[in-house]
Order: sequence, then C-alpha cells, then structure tokens
Amino acid sequence: MINKVLKFIEKYQLFNKTILVGFSGGPDSMCLLDILYSINKDKNLFNLVAVHYNHNWRGDIALHEQECCKKYCEDRNIEFYTETASDDIKKNETEARELRYSFFERAKKKYNADAIFTAHNWDDNAETVLYRIIKGTGIVGLKGILPKRDCYYRPLIDVHRTDIEAYCAKNNLCPNIDNSNNDTVHKRNLIRHDIFPMLAEINSDVKKALNNLCYVAQSESEIVDEYISKLSKDLYSDDKIITSVYKTLSKPVKQKIIYNLIYNSQFDYTMDRIENILEFIEKTIEDNKPSKFSLSSDNWLYVDSNIMEIIQKTEQNNQIIEIVKNGTYTIGENEFFICDCDEYIKQKDEYSAMVDLTNCKNLCIRTRRDGDIIRPLGFKGTMKLKKYLMEKKIPQHKRDKLVLLTNNEEVLWVGGVGMSDKIKVVNKPTHLIKLNYKNGVIL
Repeated sequence: MINKVLKFIEKYQLFNKTILVGFSGGPDSMCLLDILYSINKDKNLFNLVAVHYNHNWRGDIALHEQECCKKYCEDRNIEFYTETASDDIKKNETEARELRYSFFERAKKKYNADAIFTAHNWDDNAETVLYRIIKGTGIVGLKGILPKRDCYYRPLIDVHRTDIEAYCAKNNLCPNIDNSNNDTVHKRNLIRHDIFPMLAEINSDVKKALNNLCYVAQSESEIVDEYISKLSKDLYSDDKIITSVYKTLSKPVKQKIIYNLIYNSQFDYTMDRIENILEFIEKTIEDNKPSKFSLSSDNWLYVDSNIMEIIQKTEQNNQIIEIVKNGTYTIGENEFFICDCDEYIKQKDEYSAMVDLTNCKNLCIRTRRDGDIIRPLGFKGTMKLKKYLMEKKIPQHKRDKLVLLTNNEEVLWVGGVGMSDKIKVVNKPTHLIKLNYKNGVIL
C-alpha cells in the first residue's frame, strides 16, 4: 500500500509540494496520513500538514477525537491545523460536506498548499456510485470519485476498506471510531449497512461491479468529451455558448453540453434538473425573449438569441466621480479617459468616441440610476435610459455594470453602447473619451 501511494505521488508530480491531508482520525484518514508520514519522515519529499474539521455534532466525543488527532501529529512532528464549526449549523450530510470543503479551501490558502488529499477508498466509491444511481445521474456521475479533481487527490481510491483496517492493526494505530457512522438515518450509512448486504444476495461482488461500472463510464465519457471538444471551436465564444450553434445540435448533445456546464460550475444537479434547464432554454429561444434560470441563490443561467452564460449577482457601484480636468479616472475596476482633441479621427469601437462637450459643464461618470434620460443620436427628444438600453438589447444583468458619462441627470455617453445626440460632433470635436473595462469588452 505504501508503494501504491508513492507511485500516486510520482504520477501527479507532487514531490517538493505542500500536501494537506483531511484528517478525521478515522481508519481511512489515519492510514493515509501514516503512510505519507512513513514515506516522508527520513527523506522530506514534501511538506505535510494534517487538517482536522470538528463538525461540532457530538460534543465532548468530537473534542476527544480532535485531541487524539492532535496527539498523533505531535508525536510525529506533523503540522496540525483544526477548526470547529459553530453551534448553530444544520446537522445534515450536505451541510457537513459543504462546511468541510470550505474549511479545506481556507486551510489551502493558509498554507499555500498545492494539493489536498482525502482518504476516499474503493468501498466509498461503490457507495457513492450506488447513491448517485438512486438519486439520478448521468455518465459523468457514474464515473464515481475520481483520483484527482482540481486540487483534490485520492491516493487510496483503489484500496479496499479491509486492507486499510488491516494496515491500522498491523501498525498499532488507534483510529477514532465514529459511532454516528452506524446511524442509518444518514443515507450513506443506510446504503453501507442495509442496502449493500441485500444487494450482495443477488451479486456477492456488487461493489466490484459498481467500481467496474466506473471504469466503463470513465472510458465512455472520454469518448463523448473528445467529440464535444471538437464542437467547442464553433460552439463557444469567450466561454459563452453561441445560441445559434446550440440550436442546431441534437437533444443528446445539448443535454451533454448543459450537463458539463452545470457540473463544471459545481452546482447541484439531477437529471430532472438538467431536463428542466433544457426545457427552459428551448422555450426562451422559441419566445425570442431574454430570460434567466436560477441555479443557486446568487447564480443564474442567462439565455438570449445570441449567447448563453452563467451570471452572478453583483452589487451596483454607487460612485459618482466629477470630471474636472483631462486625465484618467478610476470607477470601480474600470478606467475612464478624457483629453482635449480638435481634429476628428474615426474611432474603431463603441468604447471610445470623439465628442463635443462645449455646452456640458457638470460632467460626471457613474452607473445608472432611476430617472436617467438620454437623447439618442439622431433624435430630437429624450427617452428614459431604461428604454434606450432595452431597445439596444442590452441584457438586464449587464446594465448596472455600464459606465455612464453624464451631465446632471442626462446621460451623454454609455460606454460600449452609444452616445447622446447632444455631444455629437458637428464641426470639430473638443474631446476624445475612452473607457477600459477590467475584463475587456463588456457586451
């Protein structure tokens, strides 16, 4: 088993890196940490840190387990870091997992770590696949717990739980035994203690069958991914899905694209949820009306006739910056530039403009607000900015990000969109104005 872990580290080139180990003190994580300690103790091949999260579910018992983990590390001079959850957290599996992985991310930042090792094993993988099948999953879900995803690594994913327990016994380790693991109120425990024994009456090698299913799913998924990657050149633009190209694809391919989008963005998913999203997209395209689908409290899938993308809730910038002289002004993470200019030079895009500011005295830059009006280029009268942006087909979620040049309540220029007739050049310009958005073109 030690050689297997050593080869795992070699495969992923983790020598001379900082490795965090999720250390509950149970048999699995103690086995993994002890193996890493054995590999590293005389050679210093990597920097090893044990990180322990106390979920604060079981009071003094959890504190005792935390102290046992600490002592194990102190006896071996292993760096140990721990945090304890607050008393008011929800006590369920989903919440526990989210809190634990948030803790891992904080620990990763604290130690500037390169990798986080978790002790998921062969049996865990079988349980996870069965759980996903029961809940509803696709091929990606059938791939099970991958040996590596992002910064998370599972060196014991091919190791049986019985071998882990044998290692602990052989090396006189005294792991924590969490009695809550026997409580079948928790669905994972129900699968482990009740459902698997029943399935074993049909197939005594049911766990092996499920792990084999993972390997098949991984191979099939690679074939599909290779096909999807060939579509990407025409399907994506700036990481956004081009709606017109998406429309031409078959339903199974559309389903896979949306599945990848949701899965890679780490949102919760089921096949029913994916189907709901597909129906939403089809209706939005058919109605030819921009719309968005809620993925979480702060994230939506936005769809219009041009693009599809995941958008996030953002706070509007309420800065109001007076333009008192030529130069560069910073608003939020964007830059506005103004300088004198008396010769007309045609501009290449809507992010710069030649203008005549002769009759404009109270210039400011800011974002939009209620009551804004604009006199569109070529118009004699004014209209509400909201209507102007709608006619320009500016998506609602992007309107609050736009930087405006204003004169009191009147908008003179919307960077990236257009200018007011009030500042158009008739004879010669007075100024050149430019806008640099942090992430380039905003529209």
